[in-house]
Amino acid sequence: MIAINQLTFHYKKQKALFADLSFHQENGSITGLLGKNGAGKSTLLKLMAGLLKPQTGQFEVNGFKPFDRQPDFLADVFMVPEEFSFPPVGIDCYVKATAPLYPNFGYEKMDKILVEFELDPKKNINRLSHGQRKKFLIAFALATNCRLLILDEPTNGLDIPSKSLFRKILVSSVTDEQLVLISTHQVKDIDTIIDKIVMLDNGEIVFNEEVVNISQKWQFKSVSSLSGIADPIYHEKCPGGYRIITTAIDEDETDIDIELLFNAIVSKANLN
Repeated sequence: MIAINQLTFHYKKQKALFADLSFHQENGSITGLLGKNGAGKSTLLKLMAGLLKPQTGQFEVNGFKPFDRQPDFLADVFMVPEEFSFPPVGIDCYVKATAPLYPNFGYEKMDKILVEFELDPKKNINRLSHGQRKKFLIAFALATNCRLLILDEPTNGLDIPSKSLFRKILVSSVTDEQLVLISTHQVKDIDTIIDKIVMLDNGEIVFNEEVVNISQKWQFKSVSSLSGIADPIYHEKCPGGYRIITTAIDEDETDIDIELLFNAIVSKANLN
């Protein structure tokens, strides 16, 4: 569970990245955190993981103040950063040394995910390709069974089959007691697995909506012409015509085009 109230944060000698930011999220969802470059996504994730300290505001994760970095807090939060490094040891050695830090670590789950990702536990981690090391880190994160999993650009470095496998493994591995936060620019990599979309822009949360509500409010379509389309909320040119967002006027739900929705929000389209 995340509870942020009136958070202020700035890097040294820079203007405030967040001012009076509030955000609440209960466990039991896979939430996509979206935003343009420089919107503050990675910074917000680092604040949640206790790697940065806010200047002011109330901030709790699982009942703890993150930057206090108490052992019980650290044992129940795991972050997969965009950039990472490992010691020159084998996968099995790393797991043996590090897994005990997480009381709920699932060794059988770890073994199963390694098999699915086709990773040899005897291999030296630093001799793996970047994509293979990313898959190992994701596998370890899921095996911790932490109540909060933070994934910053998790599909960067993964090939197309691995991205598909990542989605399958993630959905089958998490429980209703967990909260998964995914920050990514590759929105198409997560569009079928997230339950909620949160968007940051200029240090503010400008969009916060359950996927099921989005499907009920709006329809996403491709049309050859705008002729006959009554007041589309947002549209943009594409090969063969236009991609549009319209108010849902019937019970037919369409697949959510997250990229189109993102562009609509950035363009300040009226989604009310």
